[in-house]
Amino acid sequence: MEFQQGKHDLTRRGLPEIDAASVDRFLGAANEAGAVAVLLSAGDPARFIETIDAAVVLPELIDAFQGRLRGAVIARRAESELGQRFGVRVQPTLIFIAKGETLGLIAKMQDWSVYVDRIAKLIDRPRGASVLS
Repeated sequence: MEFQQGKHDLTRRGLPEIDAASVDRFLGAANEAGAVAVLLSAGDPARFIETIDAAVVLPELIDAFQGRLRGAVIARRAESELGQRFGVRVQPTLIFIAKGETLGLIAKMQDWSVYVDRIAKLIDRPRGASVLS
C-alpha cells in the first residue's frame, strides 16, 4: 500500500491491495464466497484528511457485517482507472460490488449509524433495484 499512514492497520487486518490487473480476480472471489466486495478508493492522505479514518473504519465495517463483506484497498496508482470504472467522484469512497454490479458508493466519512444503515440497504436490496438515500 502506497500510503504509509494507516498501512499497518490495513495490512494487519488482512485487506489486500488491488489494482486494475487484480480487481476482477478479487471481485470473483468475493462473489464465490457469497459476499459483497467493498473497495476503498482512499486517495492521498496529504490531500484528503479523511483517508486515514476511512482506512480504520473499513475493517470495522467488515467485522460488523459478519462475513457479508470482503474488503480491499485500491492501490494509489490504480485509483484513477478504477475510479472511472466504478464512478468514484471524491475520495475517500467505499465502493460496493456484487455479482458484477456496482451496488453503490459511500463517499467521505460518515457517522457509524449512517454507514450501517446505508450498507444494509445496499446489500439487502434486490439486485437491479435502486436505493433511495
